[in-house]
Amino acid sequence: MCGRQCPRVLACPGGIGPISLSTTSETGYVGALENDMDRREFVALAAAAPTLPAMAAANERRPARQQAFTFYSPLSEDWYRGGQYFTWTSTTLDNANREVDVFYRTFGDRSNPAILLVHGYPTSSFDFRELIGLLQDDYFLCTLDFPGFGFSDKPQDRYSYMLRDDAKLLDHFVREIVGLDSFHMVTHDRGVSVGLAFLGDYLEAPNREYEITYHFLSNSGSFLPLANLGDGQRAVLDPVRGPQLTEAAKARPRVTEGDPVDVAYADMFAFNDGVGARLHVGKYLLERAANEYRWLANLKESPIPTALFWGLLDTVNPPRTANYIWMNYLNDREVESSFWLLPTAGHYPQRDEPGAVAEVVRACLDGRVPAPEEEDSVMRAIASARTTPASPVYMGRSHIRDVQFPGAVEYTPAGYR
Repeated sequence: MCGRQCPRVLACPGGIGPISLSTTSETGYVGALENDMDRREFVALAAAAPTLPAMAAANERRPARQQAFTFYSPLSEDWYRGGQYFTWTSTTLDNANREVDVFYRTFGDRSNPAILLVHGYPTSSFDFRELIGLLQDDYFLCTLDFPGFGFSDKPQDRYSYMLRDDAKLLDHFVREIVGLDSFHMVTHDRGVSVGLAFLGDYLEAPNREYEITYHFLSNSGSFLPLANLGDGQRAVLDPVRGPQLTEAAKARPRVTEGDPVDVAYADMFAFNDGVGARLHVGKYLLERAANEYRWLANLKESPIPTALFWGLLDTVNPPRTANYIWMNYLNDREVESSFWLLPTAGHYPQRDEPGAVAEVVRACLDGRVPAPEEEDSVMRAIASARTTPASPVYMGRSHIRDVQFPGAVEYTPAGYR
């Protein structure tokens, strides 16, 4: 027990629930109906009710889970059934204290160092599935689906999906739900901006209830002037084209067969109409553009060791974004900072090359980031020890200085003497 007074946590899909409604002749399974009650309450209510849907109607407010959702990928169904829910009250003014149910998962032994994994747009915590498998023996890993993503609530009735609200949600999750006293943080894509806003709140807090011990940032559009935003990404913000594109996407048949991972993502996008929610969640780009300089500046002020790692093959957020962030906010810090490129990864390094990401995480957390004066020899050693094309490349800090060649021959315009 952490000793904290925690809010109500909804039923665990892998515990007492889910209560299977039925099976189908289709590929996959019909999903679950969970309720915030123990088994005895359920048995008593089920005995009095002619059908399970009638039991659901007895609840004044149902959590995020759908009554008759068909999973076509065992990967997504397993991910769902292994998670839990908690209720979050939005802090965004226009949301007027709206409550949403948030899906989360934990892995590993609580006695191990903790890592908080923060996902991006438009996906979910499932992005970290393979990376978690590589780290869970040595770390306690916590991750969630932000509202609008994965298996969390996805309201579409003028709900504002704000980065600042999600930063406060992270704080609530860390303190009240998983009860972490210290943790490392890995952030990706939209989650980088959430993490930077979260970092700002952490730095300004007069009394911190926990300690962030290492900060990892991966591919993101956290500096939009250098992003390669396509027409489709811009169109979602257009009041006419955005809804048109969303309706066209909703009209396309759902992917139900093929690669299990692709089908798993299709399941999650279909859950609670995630395709329709993208129109609303995608507006976060406006909030990022208005705050990106201020949020990135938090890195320069942060006392937390920080690693920036980037998939080299990212076409939307190319390496020039990483170079800008590194040179302007991390390169000159006195606190430990490192920059890594992943040569065979694209925008999703944790999915494209989870082994390389795990290698970066372990190198940083095991104290293998060299001091600036040791970088040259360490960079040569790392380069010579690369075992596969996917192995991460350590970039090192940039220290601009005049190069001297003691004892060398003399150069003159007339010749070498």
